[in-house]
Amino acid sequence: MTDTGLVTLKTSKTSSNPVVRTLMSISRWFNGLPQVIAVSTVILTVLLGWELIVRLSGIPSIILPSPSMVGAQLLIVFAQLAPGEFLAQELWITIQEILIGFGIACVVGLVVGLWIGQTQFGKKAVMPLFVALEATPKIAFAPVFIAWFGFGITSKYLLAAFMSVFPVIIGVSAGLQATSVDELKLFKSMRAKPWDIFWKLKMRRALPFIFAGLKIAIVAALTGAVAAEFIGGGIGFGEQIRLAANRLALDRVFALIFILSLLGIFLFSTVAWIQNKVTFWDNPNMRSSNKRKMKSLSVGR
Repeated sequence: MTDTGLVTLKTSKTSSNPVVRTLMSISRWFNGLPQVIAVSTVILTVLLGWELIVRLSGIPSIILPSPSMVGAQLLIVFAQLAPGEFLAQELWITIQEILIGFGIACVVGLVVGLWIGQTQFGKKAVMPLFVALEATPKIAFAPVFIAWFGFGITSKYLLAAFMSVFPVIIGVSAGLQATSVDELKLFKSMRAKPWDIFWKLKMRRALPFIFAGLKIAIVAALTGAVAAEFIGGGIGFGEQIRLAANRLALDRVFALIFILSLLGIFLFSTVAWIQNKVTFWDNPNMRSSNKRKMKSLSVGR
């Protein structure tokens, strides 16, 4: 009997096993679920397991609160986020720090990224310095920023900018270097001006890379702002988390973290939405629709 026959025989024996058939059917059923239902199933399973572990093991709530306790505290937090309530003001302060820090990171990252992407000196001298800086634990600089700029909002948004500038630099510099040699030769053969080559070719090539860096940077800005609030205190959502942790109110800590997670998802989704509007030619849906149009045209011919 050949090796192919042995493999076929083993496969048929395995598939005839009722346990294997049941597992394969369950796997196919799970694989066929829509993404929303699949994600919801995983989340509900984790929450149910978490609730059972806390209730059956008798873990104190100051160590690990149950999801039901976190949910009850979440309702209180949402009520305190109403307009005019104190948590709404604290959240608005954190949002300001994130947006200001992200704006600074965009400006600095664009300038430095252009320097690195367009000059040999930037590649040789500037890029290694930023790589070395990125390799350091940037959160450790929080006390330095607070010592330099005080406990107000300035130290918070500067740390947010510091933590989010490197993804922007990488996105800009890598995007500018994504242009192929053939594309450059084509533009030069058409006697395009340097500004046209930069703006109509290199920047269009670089935009998907830039937005990839921006999506990482907006989340890093949130992390930097909250970390600075947590360490520097005084104001912001991070300070509210620190106060709740000091009281060992972990259910409130989890609820506040959940709000920050929603904020991070919203900010990330906003940048992704802008990317789809600006780089519409790089949208997967647009590419698939263009392919369908090309196929229909070819069939029509």
